Amino acid sequence: MTDRSDHSRATWRQSLQGWLWVAPALLFLVIFVYGPALTNIRFSLFSFSAMSLDWDFVGLNNYLRLWSDPKFTTALTNNAVYAVISVTCQVGIALVLAAVLEARIFPDFSANLFRTALFLPSILPVVVVGLVWQLLLTPTTGLIDQILWETGLASWSRAWLGEPDTAIFAVIFVSQWQWTGYIMALFMVAIRAVPRDLYEAMEIDGASGVQQFWHITVPGVRETILIVTIITILGSLKVFDIVWVMTAGGPNHSSEVLGTMMYRAAFRDDMIGYSSTIATVIFFIALTIGLVQIKLQKDR
Repeated sequence: MTDRSDHSRATWRQSLQGWLWVAPALLFLVIFVYGPALTNIRFSLFSFSAMSLDWDFVGLNNYLRLWSDPKFTTALTNNAVYAVISVTCQVGIALVLAAVLEARIFPDFSANLFRTALFLPSILPVVVVGLVWQLLLTPTTGLIDQILWETGLASWSRAWLGEPDTAIFAVIFVSQWQWTGYIMALFMVAIRAVPRDLYEAMEIDGASGVQQFWHITVPGVRETILIVTIITILGSLKVFDIVWVMTAGGPNHSSEVLGTMMYRAAFRDDMIGYSSTIATVIFFIALTIGLVQIKLQKDR
């Protein structure tokens, strides 16, 4: 009995030490993550202004109003399109680029130059990128339109950021230009961890580069693919800065996303409760995606 009690006390002390080690991180999460999230959910049940002390309890009316708001449907659709294109470019194309560069098809100098050129946009401030591309996409006088005119493609010239059909896609294109190189660099690190013996063995068996990519590279970096995909989707869900800088959600709310819609409700229209409702919707969508990621990781 004494041995059991001593063992129980030792186990309890070890458990207590473990909780003490993680206590600062848990406290940080409670204060700066879970506490504000719960407070935001509470705010979403009220209608109030930042300039007034009057809070009107409206229950779920903010959520019903949001659900019937056509701008919310547009914003949610734009976020979904943003996520699909981002996963295609920042995961699919970035993985192919990383595999090509790591296959040493090009001379080292050319490969380093190409890698640097692709990675460089990711270290630029988003505001700078947005303003520069605004100038490039300016109708008639912008560099993009000038190139189209000089190459005989004048029919393609348009107000890229001023037309509802093209505004959100122009913003998404700029975002992919900025971040695909960064994700490519992450994949290059993951590919270098794959044993080279596997590639040499398949090469001896006569496998082509494409076969090596599908049967060695993709399975070898699948954990990185999963993590990068989740990060990309969450980033697409929370996107705000590049959209606000380039279009501010216009024209006519055609490039609105959940982030710009939330910001406009809070700081332009002074509807704090309604803005909190949008933030709560973003939170629960992100939470769902996070739970899916945990489930997929456990299955693997």
